[in-house]
Amino acid sequence: MCNTWYQQVFALDAKYNAQRASKLPTLGMLYIRRRNQLLREKPFKEQDIRVQYLKLRSDLLHRRYGENIEQNNITSNTVHEESLENTSKSHSIQRKSTAENFAFAGVHHVFDQHTAAVTMLKFANNDRSRLGCASLDGTLSICEVASTPPQVLALLEGHQKGVTAFDWSISNDLIVSSSLDATIRLWKIHIEPICLRVVKDPQNAEILCCAFIPANNNLVVTGNSYGLIQILNVSTGIYTRGGLCKLGEKILSLTCEESGGSLIWAGSDRGTITSLQLEPGTGKLSKLQRVLKINSMSPITSISWRSWHSKEIPWPVFLASTACNAVLLFRVADNQGSLTLLKKYPIKHRHHYVRSTFCPQMGACLIATGSEDGAIHLLDSSKDGKAARVNLLHGHARPVLALSFNYDESFLASADHQGLIILWRNHQRNL
Repeated sequence: MCNTWYQQVFALDAKYNAQRASKLPTLGMLYIRRRNQLLREKPFKEQDIRVQYLKLRSDLLHRRYGENIEQNNITSNTVHEESLENTSKSHSIQRKSTAENFAFAGVHHVFDQHTAAVTMLKFANNDRSRLGCASLDGTLSICEVASTPPQVLALLEGHQKGVTAFDWSISNDLIVSSSLDATIRLWKIHIEPICLRVVKDPQNAEILCCAFIPANNNLVVTGNSYGLIQILNVSTGIYTRGGLCKLGEKILSLTCEESGGSLIWAGSDRGTITSLQLEPGTGKLSKLQRVLKINSMSPITSISWRSWHSKEIPWPVFLASTACNAVLLFRVADNQGSLTLLKKYPIKHRHHYVRSTFCPQMGACLIATGSEDGAIHLLDSSKDGKAARVNLLHGHARPVLALSFNYDESFLASADHQGLIILWRNHQRNL
């Protein structure tokens, strides 16, 4: 109940933020962030007081600003009023610019089921409503975002330490998760999710990342704190023979070529990206080359692959978040996984495991990234410099670590170092 009250108060403040700071958008941004922080740190425990507070605050804001709430334009640094949703839809169907098509502005919902940093968010494959969340509190959660109101469907408990990563199987009936407790867990996602298998890391090392192999969902690739990339057969719970490569650096991030190919890339805590070759049928793994050395002091906290970039750049591209205050966009140059730098975008990122991602639809070149300034940065990767910024979303009071689009880009989820998850709705999509 407190969670619902918190969301109502937050949405009420966001509703009037355009009028509160009409002449100074940065003030509105700071106000919302501070309100978010105070609501999290000093909630009212008594139900009667919560009800009275919400009513009084609503009356005061109504008297101060009235009912004429106008939606900000998409370049504003404040959140928009969700009650304008129907109006926005009727005017947005034929818009062409990237900025207009990706107006993630309204706070649709706030989740706070996790008590520590959320390390990863991921929508189920080709599913616009189910969102998976992993946290350092040792749990995973499955949320339904398209219901009214959105809700937490299940909390997956079992890991003894923080969950570092997870992945959905292609059919969305399984989830694999990795943890600082040195285990991989396989979960069956049904009405009542259950843990099917627990596999201990052979070296008893912290497992920092994991992913299903797209060409064979019976195999999972993992990366641990001892610098080992390993292939696990989740049906048998046995690591495959020949499915091990030692890189000598902590493996913080993994991504796989998803077009039926067999390339895997691994990002390390020492700024290295390495490509590997996998035989999907046997699980045999071989190291190809160290394709990039960014900086020995700049961990690669997130990497992702995309089959092509745009009509102007019709080749595979690669995105990397690095703790050198930058998000880097590369071209995949050959079948060995070599990378050629295309663009660099400045993002505040030094101390935390910040993630970035491509938008799922192939008709746009949008990149979304978290940052340590508490904002979500939306970038048009077809442009350079300041012109690349499409939107800047504020609402988090802590560094934004994880984010995810659903497949039709109608929702964007973001999560921060405190465990808060914000669901943003794209008013330009016909929902």
